[in-house]
Amino acid sequence: MMKNKIVKKIGKPRLLILGCGDVGMRLLPLVRDRFRVFAVTSQPSRRAELRAAGAVPIVADLDQPDSLARLARIASCIVHLAPPQPEGSRDKRTRRLTSILPDHATLVYVSTTGVYGNCGDARFDETRPVSPQNPRAKRRVDSEQVLRSWARRSGARLAILRVPGIYADDRLPIERLQKGTPALLPDDDVFSNHIHADDLARIVALALFRAQPGRIYHAVDDSDMKMGDYFDAVADAFDLPRPPRLPRAELRNAVSPMLLSFMSESRRLTNERIKSELGMRLRYPRVQDALARMR
Repeated sequence: MMKNKIVKKIGKPRLLILGCGDVGMRLLPLVRDRFRVFAVTSQPSRRAELRAAGAVPIVADLDQPDSLARLARIASCIVHLAPPQPEGSRDKRTRRLTSILPDHATLVYVSTTGVYGNCGDARFDETRPVSPQNPRAKRRVDSEQVLRSWARRSGARLAILRVPGIYADDRLPIERLQKGTPALLPDDDVFSNHIHADDLARIVALALFRAQPGRIYHAVDDSDMKMGDYFDAVADAFDLPRPPRLPRAELRNAVSPMLLSFMSESRRLTNERIKSELGMRLRYPRVQDALARMR
């Protein structure tokens, strides 16, 4: 007679989301059935919101090292959505984080396309070297390098998503258009890249399961637009005046230094890798597709 087998019940794997803001909230419905999700927030007032969305809230602050002990080895899968601190050339937050991450983890890091700097009219894939031009982008390059070193030491599976301007129905430049903030003349304008927040959440979810170790992915849609054309498209969709156009020399005196820096870097990223390796099928292939549904 066969002995009764003792079946050990195995619970869901654990997923830790760092920086669970808008994109993290869009990610939760995609992963909460597969994982027991822990969401980190620095705001105690958000605990009820995170619980209602299906996550276990953890109050911790990446700027406060003493608060990070509760995150140590809590999950073997991590989504890192937290930006670096707003000053300096190094990402102190990610450097602190790597000291408490577990070995052999799976980590998806959401970086920025700004690491490439100004690329003119060239179209390029993920093999292009980085060339950050401002402190924000330099901190992101530091983040990527720190995480690569950690992954090699710990045997982790790391995926880096380089993300452009994120938009959604509640993440559009409506206020800018209402104020009449100028854009560049077409001959002076730069190419910009875009991704809908819902599509970005889906790319993150796919990367958890399908990303190759150490791989970089461009999390961008199929749009090929100059920045001024993007503003025009949003204006037309919401019956707002298109922004006035100025030459670059005059624009310097009309916008903030930070906005001018965004309008000084041109990039045209390709996205074949998210399609062929992650199996991503964009819900909003172009900005115009999303705007047509918002009208």
